[in-house]
Amino acid sequence: MAHSNTLISDLLKFIPRHDFESIVRKHSGDRYVKHFDCWQQLITLLVAQASNHASLREIEQSMEINDPKLYHLGLTKVRRSTLADANRKRPSEMFEGLFYKLVERCQALTPKHKFRFKNELLTWDATIISLCLSAFPWSKFGKTKGALKLHVQLNNSGNIPDFIAATPGFVHESTAAKRFFDLKPDSIYCFDRGYWDYTLFRRINNARAFFVTRTKETMNYTITGQHTETTCNGVLSDDVITLKNDKYQRELRLIRYYDKEDGEVFEFLTNNFHLSAYTISKIYQARWQIEAFFKWIKQNLKIKTFLGTNQNAVLTQIWVAMCYFLLLAYIKFKTSFQKSLFYLHKMVQDALFLPLTIIDLLKVSSKRLERFKSHEYQFEFL
Repeated sequence: MAHSNTLISDLLKFIPRHDFESIVRKHSGDRYVKHFDCWQQLITLLVAQASNHASLREIEQSMEINDPKLYHLGLTKVRRSTLADANRKRPSEMFEGLFYKLVERCQALTPKHKFRFKNELLTWDATIISLCLSAFPWSKFGKTKGALKLHVQLNNSGNIPDFIAATPGFVHESTAAKRFFDLKPDSIYCFDRGYWDYTLFRRINNARAFFVTRTKETMNYTITGQHTETTCNGVLSDDVITLKNDKYQRELRLIRYYDKEDGEVFEFLTNNFHLSAYTISKIYQARWQIEAFFKWIKQNLKIKTFLGTNQNAVLTQIWVAMCYFLLLAYIKFKTSFQKSLFYLHKMVQDALFLPLTIIDLLKVSSKRLERFKSHEYQFEFL
């Protein structure tokens, strides 16, 4: 019982276990399970994400070393074959369901986006996760490659993903948007040219929502008037146009903006006639947040090397990784932690099995944490 207050045990308190168990029952995840249940599987995979373990062997060894500190969680030694079987057979949808429960919790705490308007601002983009075709034959992407594509809707309030769809790598962004993304009235959707689709534009407009995107060189249009005549803040022009096609025949705004930092002129297309042209340009510039999100998860989470090769095992690992990301975000929002998410992640990684609470951890300096770890290891050795 001396280790009952380890950091991992405190972290798990932020997970809605009752909701998770309801999801497990819905998918019959624990049917015929005698020893290693879905909750234990979740703990093991979260520990693997937080500890940066890349293989089943590393996870097995870590669990064995830290067995006395995990016993109070109901988690005993985990064999790599047991974990591999669980990842392969148990529905990944259980961890997807937990992801959306954590999204709800985070949304209750997230700070508002930086713009003055009250509309919800959402950014769409996708990222490719390359896979070896011989090891992951279900992921065929072209003749010789394998890939999985994550289609993400990032909420600019808090910069957290509030929707993710995983598809084969060949599924186009606009196809995934029309198939998976729900459209909410008055929301503003920002995306790059990968989502250029007149049918998608029409769907967004019919949903009484707005979009902001870049123009294409091949865009055929007619200028029907000026929206504003201002040329301040880098705005060169703000025209009203109609597209020369049968799929979208409503009026749009074409905004030309000069970016002083890049020394380039950008053209933006939108169906929003309420916000200023300068604000529209800044909305698109805020799209870099989703690129930063993709970079962060690929550098800090285990979503490029996998513990199993079948599709269910891969998706299970991805959903647990996303749950871990939201867990960190929730703690950051809940405690008003001022440092970066990366810094929090590294602190958790260093102190995962130490007898600390989250509050203790956030008050400890990096130097004190190192000293604390050395004393802990000496104690364990003795």
